Amino acid sequence: MVPITLTVLKNLTSRPRTRMYPLEERQVPDGSRGQIEFDMSKCIFCTLCAKRCPTDAISVDRKGKILDFDPYRCIVCEFCLEGCAKDAIYLLPQWRTPVTEKQIAGYRTPAAQESNQNLNVYSDVPG
Repeated sequence: MVPITLTVLKNLTSRPRTRMYPLEERQVPDGSRGQIEFDMSKCIFCTLCAKRCPTDAISVDRKGKILDFDPYRCIVCEFCLEGCAKDAIYLLPQWRTPVTEKQIAGYRTPAAQESNQNLNVYSDVPG
């Protein structure tokens, strides 16, 4: 009975072991992989990133100037980042926000976006 009482008193007088999440956000540790992003103003649609991706998370349509990226297949191995000749792929040091349904991002060049071909986000992806 005495060890339990000591534990209860210790827990009542010490700080909580967990974070108060909405009030205290967790800091991203150094060396964290984060998420992959694309700079379409630099992309030349050479398909090197898609060829190097081991999970086929990236697909490139050279003729249509479209790059599709499935972040749920991506394992953030950074092979695409290393293979990009124009440094159009970069790593953000933050995690993706939670979502309720899978989405694939369709990237276009800035010129294609100006000609009324907006960035598409495809929902209800199987798998």
